Order: sequence, then structure tokens, then C-alpha cells
Amino acid sequence: MENTPIKDFYTVTDEDNIAWLHFDKQGSTTNVLSASVLEELYQALLELEKQKPRGLVILSDKKNGFIAGADVNEFTQLKNQNEALDAIRRGQGVFDRLAALPFSTVALIRGFCLGGGLELALACDYRIALNENDTRLGLPEVRLGIHPGFGGSARITPLIGATQAMDLMLSGRTVTAFSAQRMGLIDYALPERQLEAAARKIILEKVSKHKPTRAQRMSNHKAIRPVLAKVFQTQVAKKANKAHYPAPYSLIDIWKKHGDDERAMLQAEAESVARLLSGNTAQNLIRVFQLQEKMKGLAKLKNFRPTHVHVVGAGLMGGDIAAWCALKGLNVTLQDQSPERIAPALKRAHTLFKRRLKRDRPVQEVMDRLLPDHAGLGIKKADVVIEAIFENADAKRSLYAALEPEMKTDALLATNTSSIPLQELSSILKDPGRLVGLHFFNPVAKMQLVEIVQDTITSEQASQQAIAFAKRIGRLPLPVKSSPGFLVNRVLMPYLLEAIELVSEGVPAILIDEAATDFGMPMGPIELADTVGLDICLHVGNILGEHLGLEVPAKLGMMVDTKKLGRKSGEGFYQYKKGKPVKPKAPRGYQLNDDVSQRMIMRMLNEVVACYREQVVSDPDLIDGGLIFGTGFSPFLGGPMHYIETEGVDVMLRRLQDFERRYGPRFAADTGWKSILDFDQTASVGNG
Repeated sequence: MENTPIKDFYTVTDEDNIAWLHFDKQGSTTNVLSASVLEELYQALLELEKQKPRGLVILSDKKNGFIAGADVNEFTQLKNQNEALDAIRRGQGVFDRLAALPFSTVALIRGFCLGGGLELALACDYRIALNENDTRLGLPEVRLGIHPGFGGSARITPLIGATQAMDLMLSGRTVTAFSAQRMGLIDYALPERQLEAAARKIILEKVSKHKPTRAQRMSNHKAIRPVLAKVFQTQVAKKANKAHYPAPYSLIDIWKKHGDDERAMLQAEAESVARLLSGNTAQNLIRVFQLQEKMKGLAKLKNFRPTHVHVVGAGLMGGDIAAWCALKGLNVTLQDQSPERIAPALKRAHTLFKRRLKRDRPVQEVMDRLLPDHAGLGIKKADVVIEAIFENADAKRSLYAALEPEMKTDALLATNTSSIPLQELSSILKDPGRLVGLHFFNPVAKMQLVEIVQDTITSEQASQQAIAFAKRIGRLPLPVKSSPGFLVNRVLMPYLLEAIELVSEGVPAILIDEAATDFGMPMGPIELADTVGLDICLHVGNILGEHLGLEVPAKLGMMVDTKKLGRKSGEGFYQYKKGKPVKPKAPRGYQLNDDVSQRMIMRMLNEVVACYREQVVSDPDLIDGGLIFGTGFSPFLGGPMHYIETEGVDVMLRRLQDFERRYGPRFAADTGWKSILDFDQTASVGNG
């Protein structure tokens, strides 16, 4: 490695000859391991080898965390597999140098420690982390279509055993400092006041390193690995199709072959990641990550810092919105007509908090922030007031008339309506520009997207406040035009209705769902319709049918009339036991038509193009982000607009025209396809 000026690291050596290596990436709010940073780290380690301190502590000067991982944007600049392999081997070389230092090394972790950041920590002798909820450790590379490449898989499996290590890498999940200490991933989870003293003590007293248990050691034995590998493959197959997401399967194979040989595993790890990085899945999942960052970056308002939220409506959506806001650190008052109506929401909230926070004290702290308020006393103090009552325009307008005089003049008024245009609701307000849509999706705790619904009368201030609020509670904001169905419901409904049309034609529901999941959707459309509620699907379908000319299959209305509403009634297209679908087997010998998945997907894509033409969302990248995070549209394809571009606009148009001839006018191509095709052809000529 070439000598390079060291800008992002500086060393302070104390009176005990302990070197404290501070990481503070210049020009960035977050520490990431770019190629230049890794070069600097290598040079810093060479200097430390010459200085021969008693020990080394690596820490971050960033307030938000230790290290977020590699610089993902650099992954898209690698021209081929060989370039990728060279880059990965350089990173491995830096961490190998760290691991080989002839004195004790300690990673002192505050905040997030992810991906390459955790791989760096694993190359140290010891790891100490701040024991607070914001501290999260993990190896989430699988979410980018790859797996750890800087030595993480080779170092973590012998440290904590294959079962725990592979679970972390294959799921991409993160753990708290407390959980990380229990599994042996870190040595100590401590409060702030003890962190630096503990690091110093470890070095001065040469504390014994963590040793895995016998069971952890045996899990990596060559006789055990083939058995565990089959278990891991079975678990992964339940969530990830190997054809769509090859990374976890590649990681399992590497560990199965080389789990007791660190050098062989390092080499195989690098070669595998280089190969995966060159594939479509990784490039598209990296695109998804960049879309996520772009959506986070929409929050420009710096002086809006809400601390108190008032939610009106303690039903499923309102109660869960209130619980999520409390979990994210806000004070929340939850209003409904009586305490009895609020009680179920508080019970659900407590269940969520226990699942997320585990321990009693943090759970109680969050519960203390979520107050039942049937009298509406919290309205006057609230920075954000969210209406989440039933879908009735008159009821909502009546509520706004009562809320507005009580609210602070600069407070945000938001509605969670999923179907009513803002213009119909804001007319009652003295300041109609203050109303904005905050459209959450169910389940609130899992769905990252929030549609920020804006009308022509919505003020820019209200829109920006809503976007900032969504980011404040850890959600991805998507600005959308106030029009029937907004973006997500409008695009999703033709897809669901086509699935129901297929059922009407006699296609088994389970095969329709399998066709969709084989395409890459997270859940089949029939099960999704049952989950949403067939009455809700009918209601939204009728509204969109009225405005957009959608034809709602008669079967949907018949099922609602007979009270078969889906999961909530115990029966819909499937029967349900304890909330789980009981799916019958497909008839023996049934041959599924090859075009089943494409019929559903093309209905969706046609509506996507219509939304783009109408500028429901003006940026095609944001359409992709919205539909990936709002509908789960096959992430490995990079989003529907990207999929159209990849497949070819002309190919898609011919497919629609063929379906229109065979199945009728519901497949008539939207006029927006022509402008996309013209642009595509012009771009091709220009590039030629």
C-alpha cells in the first residue's frame, strides 16, 4: 500500500503509553470505510508498530456511532470481478495487519458498529460497547446481496460459534450491546462513565481474552458443519429464493468447506464477495440502499424538532402510530372517546415494547411516554397532531374544526387517510395549508414507508415538517400528490384485483401466491388481500374504480357480502387458525399457465407508468423506493421503474398488447408508456 496523508485518524498517547486512535472521517457525519480511509488506517497502524505502545484503543469521534461499514457508493464504481477482488483483498490486508499487532488492541464502541465496522472490531483483541439502546452491532451485508468480506465470517464463527454467528450474518439483523455481551461478541457492555477506564484496565492488567464454550467450538468442527449447513440452508430458503438472493447460500458453502481454516476461509470469502458484487442482485440491492439514503435525505428542515405528538383515534393504525412514536423517544398522548377504547392500544404497545426492548426498565420508560388522553388535554402541547379515525370525510372535518382552535399555531396537523383527497378535508380549516397526509402502512412497526400527501393548497412548511417528522421517527418519507390511492394503494390494487380475477377463473389461490413469491414479492397477493381485509380491498377498489375506471371482480363483493373478510373474520380466500392461513394443496396434476405472475405484475407496472405520467411522484427513483418499501416489490430487481428499464420498454409494451388481446381492455397500455419509450429510444441514439 502506498504512503498517504493521514487526515481521518489521529493518535493520542497517554501517560501509560496507551495509544488512542481516533477515527473522524473528514467531510462526513458518519464514519465509513472508503478505500482512502482504509489506506490511511494501514499507514496509521504502520506508525503504531514503530512506536510500540503498551496497547491500542480504537474509537470514534462521531456522535452517531463507531463505523457504519464500507462506503457502499464505491461498490457501484467497480468495473469487474477482478477490481472487486483487489479492493476486498486490500481491506482484508488492513485488518490482518491490525490483528497481527504485537500489543493488545481494544475496539471502544459507541452507537452503531456495522458491517466493516464490526469486522474491524473483530480484528481487535477485545471489544467494549456502550450499554445503551442506540448501540447496535451487526453484519448486515446480506441486505446488499453480499456477505462479510473483510474477514468477518472467518473471525466471528470461531469467536461465538457457528449457530449464533451464522444467524447474525444470514439474517443481517443487529443486536444491542447487552445481547452482544451475552453471546460473546463483545467482552463488556458498560455505561459511558466506565468505558475508557475499562479499556485502560484491559491493557494494563492484560485481561484474558474471551474464550468460546466447548459447544461453540464444536459447532465449527468438520464433522458437524455438513449437518448444520443443511439446517442453515433450510432456514434461509424459507425467506430467500436462491435464484434471487445467492449471497447467504454462498456464505453457508464457504463456512461448510473452510470453517476450521481461517486463511482458506478468508480467501474464499474474498472471492465470493467479488463474484457477488459483479452480479445483478447485489447491484440492485445496493441501488435499494441508495434509494433509502435518498429518501432519508429529503428531510431538509433543521429547526423542526418535535417532542410531543397527539394522536386522535386509538384503533389499530392510530394506536400503533402512537406506540411507534413513543418507542422512538417522543412524548405521546392518545385520544379516543373513552379510556376503554384506548386500553387495547396500550396493551399492543406494551407487547411491542417488550419484544423490542426485552428488559423491564426500558419498557416502563417508554410506557411512561405514552399517555391515554380521552379528554384531549395533550392537543395544546403537541407539535404534531395526527388524526387516525375511520374513513369518513364529514367525521374528519368535524374533528378538525374542534382541533384547530386548540392547537399551537405552528403545530403540524396530519391525517392518516388512505383514500380521501386532502382538498375535501381541509376546506373546514381557517388555515387549510397546514393539513398534510401522513399515510402509514400496516403493520406500523415493520413498514418503513410513510407517504407524505400534499395538495396544491398544502403549504411548503407543512410538507417539510411532515418529511422531517417521518425521518425523526425512523421512517422513510415519500412525497406524493393527493390523488385517489396516492402511490402505493393505487399501484397495489390492480395487482390484487388481477389475482382475484385469476381465482374467479379457477386458478388455485395457493398457486397464484406461489407465482407472485417466485417473482420475488414478499407475500402472495391472495394472502395479502386476506391480511388487509377483503372489505378494505373492496372499499379501496370501489373508490379507485370510480376515479380510474378499475373493474372490481364480482367475487370480491360476494365474499364481503357473506362476511368472509379474510384473516380478521377467520375466513377469506383461505381459512385461518390462530391468525395463520391454512392453505390447501393445489389439485394434483394442475398445470399453471406461464403468464400468471406476469398478468399480475403487468397490471401493477401499467399503473406505475400512469402514476409517473400524472406526476403522483415526480422522480422515478422515488417511485422505485416507495414501491419497494411500501409494497415489498422484489428488491433484487431494483424497483418497478428500474425493472421496466432493464427488461426493455418495448418488451413490456408488447407484453401488455398481447394481454389486452387475450384478456381484455384492463391491460390497455397507459399513454405514459409512449413517452418513456420515446425517451428510451432517444437516449439509446444519443449514447450510440
